[in-house]
Amino acid sequence: MSLQAIEYESDGTRLRGYLADGSGGRAAPAILVAHEAPGVGDHVRARAQRLANLGYVAFALDLYGEEGFPLDEAMRRHSEMMSTPGLVFRRACAALDVLLSRPGVDPARVAAIGFCQGGVTVLELARGGAPIRCAIGFHPGLVRPAGSHDGPVEAKVLMMIGDTDPIVPPEHRTAFAAEMTAKGADWQLHVFGGVGHSFTNPAIDALGMPGFAYDKAADQRSWAMMLALLREEF
Repeated sequence: MSLQAIEYESDGTRLRGYLADGSGGRAAPAILVAHEAPGVGDHVRARAQRLANLGYVAFALDLYGEEGFPLDEAMRRHSEMMSTPGLVFRRACAALDVLLSRPGVDPARVAAIGFCQGGVTVLELARGGAPIRCAIGFHPGLVRPAGSHDGPVEAKVLMMIGDTDPIVPPEHRTAFAAEMTAKGADWQLHVFGGVGHSFTNPAIDALGMPGFAYDKAADQRSWAMMLALLREEF
């Protein structure tokens, strides 16, 4: 499935996302795909293509407006995203508008998935009442960014983490569970034993970061859990 680069704008920043259209000309369910802290890359583009091959219209969003910068710059940009009130939500909504504007999209069947920082992003869409029916995170951070909305959560929520993930200590899990329960959300938090951060991305091992490692079983199981929730909802 080929990818189409689409330029759009948010807060005066030019952004570039990637669309993979598996609709085949019919009204199809759509998936917004949110990237990790290092920005748009091969990993999320490949995930969008996989979803299109299953018949979805998938759009890999862009939070930064640039690609391919070094890790220290990625961390700086991630910190800016988290500390600027409402920025994550606004950038995500701009991408969601692009996806909803596509002719092959059924606007009543839309979900958002995210990896690492992307998990934070899709949770913000759910908290802000964006028109998504599922918010699904793979090894997401569970800390809320500045200016996080505190409205009801109507989307079904599935977050999947490793129990040795250094980014998500037990107290973050507890706070997330308390928030979702208080809001009456339909939520799940799945914890993979013996698994660390970035378990879906084979390229992470090359960085040699403690607590960060690809895990084939967790990758396959989490993808299957995502597909099961999408089938249930759509």
